[in-house]
Amino acid sequence: MQQTKIMLEESEIPTHWYNVVADMPNPPTAPLGRDGKPVGPDALTAIFPMALIEQEVSAQRWIEIPAEVREALTTYRPSPLVRAHRLEAALGTPAKIYFKNESVSPAGSHKVNTAIPQAYYNKMAGIKRLATETGAGQWGSSIALAGQMFGIDVRVFMVRVSYDQKPFRRSMMQTWGANVFASPSMETNTGRAALAADPNNQGSLGLAISEAVEEAASRADTNYALGSVLNHVLLHQTIIGLEAKKQFAKVGDYPDMVFAPCGGGSNFGGVAFPFLADKAAGKNVRLVAVEPTSCPTLTKGVYAYDYGDTAGFTPIMKMYTLGHDFMPPGIHAGGLRYHGDSPLVSQLFHEKLIEAVAVPQLATFEAGVLFAKSEGIIPAPESNHAIRACIDEALRCKATGEKKTLFFNLSGHGHFDMASYDRYFSGKLEDFNYPEEAIKASLAHLPKVG
Repeated sequence: MQQTKIMLEESEIPTHWYNVVADMPNPPTAPLGRDGKPVGPDALTAIFPMALIEQEVSAQRWIEIPAEVREALTTYRPSPLVRAHRLEAALGTPAKIYFKNESVSPAGSHKVNTAIPQAYYNKMAGIKRLATETGAGQWGSSIALAGQMFGIDVRVFMVRVSYDQKPFRRSMMQTWGANVFASPSMETNTGRAALAADPNNQGSLGLAISEAVEEAASRADTNYALGSVLNHVLLHQTIIGLEAKKQFAKVGDYPDMVFAPCGGGSNFGGVAFPFLADKAAGKNVRLVAVEPTSCPTLTKGVYAYDYGDTAGFTPIMKMYTLGHDFMPPGIHAGGLRYHGDSPLVSQLFHEKLIEAVAVPQLATFEAGVLFAKSEGIIPAPESNHAIRACIDEALRCKATGEKKTLFFNLSGHGHFDMASYDRYFSGKLEDFNYPEEAIKASLAHLPKVG
């Protein structure tokens, strides 16, 4: 019998997170304030606990995972590495295909990997309340769960288009005790202003971030929690790639290419960064970030300083961006509707250490359905992007006869995204290539620095 699942024991959960900064050829770019001057750690204390701020600016290669966090992670970790034998057969490819199944978490996605440590560090700092944003609802579900684990109240600003498209994600958050608001909301000055300008505003991650940051900064008992983009978030997610490397070693294999969806960057950074350490040591491995053609941050954005949110509350970060007031269409991969990207992912892409590809919406659902028919798991729309790119490479291998080892991150299941699949099956989904002139118009509003 062929081995399908490569498992680890709970005792093999990594004891340390991997910090990619230690192996980058150049130091990370510094965040700036509105005055264009570098922002120090003290500027972040209004919304983050000091332990997370220290991780945000650290250049230390290995950062210890607290025992309480590792214990909480055993709820669902280690996650399986799976050899996709049936998908290989369906494609008729000589390539070997593996995926890391992050859908096994209680919230159904990889986002819990950072929600748990963020809730823990805030609890240790005496914080009673967290404000956050969510797109498709995977992050909101995850921080709601983590807040319940550590006794912290959670308030979630959910992008309106996803709030309407994914009501059961909202129900999940409420089941774990979170309060959920459609963003833009009437809860904040930012939300009220956005609704006054456009009562039908579909919302965006940038706008929801503005609402959550505004609320966190205005209350002493409340901190902000972010599900992607920042260095400490990607740090926590490296547990995915670290486990995967142990699992590949167990079967004597190693990927030639690694694929992951990329919106803000936590998914991609979590699975790819530990392999980047091997690349820095001379290993030949290609790391591919996969994004939607409707929100093509890496493939069509510019590398520039920009705000991480719509209202300009966050520090100005050097990243690939489509402009902080960019309003993406209401695609069903809500977690990928972000105007910018992680500064670390952006810098590595700019320095040509990683690759990026954009794929259209219909092709991603086609790939997701093929994967579900082959492997039995219905993927989240975000995960379908990595599956599409991996399948495309497997078909190239079929044409050339190459026996590559391909690996992608199945970041979450699609059980709460079936309305999206319904629209796909009924022919109501369409591809959307964001017009160049709209991107140029948004980029014209980048902050002036230097």
